[in-house]
Amino acid sequence: MNLYAKLAERKDNPLRIGLIGAGKFATMYLAQVPKTPGIRLVAIADLAPDNARANLARVGWPAELVQRTPISDDWRKLVASPDVDIIIEATGNPIAAVEHALAAFEQGKHVVMVTVEADAFCGPLLAQKAAAAGVVYSLAYGDQPALICDLVDWARAAGFPVVAAGRGHKWLPHFAQSTRGATTGSRPSRQSSAASIRRCSTPSSTARSRRSRPRQCATPQASHRRRKG
Repeated sequence: MNLYAKLAERKDNPLRIGLIGAGKFATMYLAQVPKTPGIRLVAIADLAPDNARANLARVGWPAELVQRTPISDDWRKLVASPDVDIIIEATGNPIAAVEHALAAFEQGKHVVMVTVEADAFCGPLLAQKAAAAGVVYSLAYGDQPALICDLVDWARAAGFPVVAAGRGHKWLPHFAQSTRGATTGSRPSRQSSAASIRRCSTPSSTARSRRSRPRQCATPQASHRRRKG
């Protein structure tokens, strides 16, 4: 299956998209919308419509296209619209995202869940609700959770036993360190790089690094700000 070919087949019958949330993550998707065949963005719902319009302009949408795209703060109206087939939920707020998804299922809409915190919170239940409504519930392809699922599927199809899967980050102190090359464009010498690694790997520097790092807030809102903008 070729995704581009499948989308191209829908040139005259595009998928009709409604987007809830037009922050940083959604704006990256919006940058692709004018160039992607087979889809039509019907409308956007965001708590700050003016910010959504500014984000569209920031990623290169022509002024006339921004003007033609309905943008409001009424997500219920968007979900109930008969002109929308698929809801993309990209608010980054898991509680709101679950409410949006359930309302979309009731209206017979498919849902692409970009707010991964909502899926981590109650993804299996959302999938059951979608199946009962006869619609599709999906993660966003390209975001890390969906890529992990894709990788697990590939591994199993290739005959490999999968014993664990998850995020690929390593929260080690030296990953937070910047090298001279990252800030000046010059490439640090091997000797200086090795010295930096040795400093970062010593127990004393590790302890100092942990103490000096600001404490991260674990609230959904803070997680949204860090991950989605």
